[in-house]
Amino acid sequence: MAQLRRATLHDDAGIRELHLATLPEAEREVFAALSANLLAEATVPKTLTWVAETDGEIIGHVAFSPVTIGDGEPGRGYILSPLAVHPGAQRQRLGTRLVETGLAYLAERGVAVVFVYGDPDYYSRFGFEATLAEGYAAPYPLAYPFGWQARALAGSDALPSTGALTCVASLSDPALW
Repeated sequence: MAQLRRATLHDDAGIRELHLATLPEAEREVFAALSANLLAEATVPKTLTWVAETDGEIIGHVAFSPVTIGDGEPGRGYILSPLAVHPGAQRQRLGTRLVETGLAYLAERGVAVVFVYGDPDYYSRFGFEATLAEGYAAPYPLAYPFGWQARALAGSDALPSTGALTCVASLSDPALW
């Protein structure tokens, strides 16, 4: 069984190779660069990254980076991106373990809400909903607005006021949205 752990800067090449092996040709370079940039970017609060590995090979990766909502303080919200599992390790709940590990870690630290821009059929299993995300504007216009979702980690009374999100520098590229 794959072991999950927090990623370090030394995992850069393995994470990059994972994204190159996992994604369609049109997206692989963009997301390989994004994952390396997120790993190296010094953010406040920190961007959090986990990897799954088997026999020293990285076969899964997820990153959660802080967002600022409106003119609020950074860190009340995070965004999940990117997530990848090697094709040979898919359908083993590895992506689920990575996402759940990150969500639990953020909840323990008082993060109120996590956003994701992805497949609603996949992310709904973790409690992400489009209706919750409606009051929070993505940083850039979305090519697929139905993919903008959020999950509350705290009670609804603890959610930050709605508003536009500002992401870390690595995610501040309109081509990613």
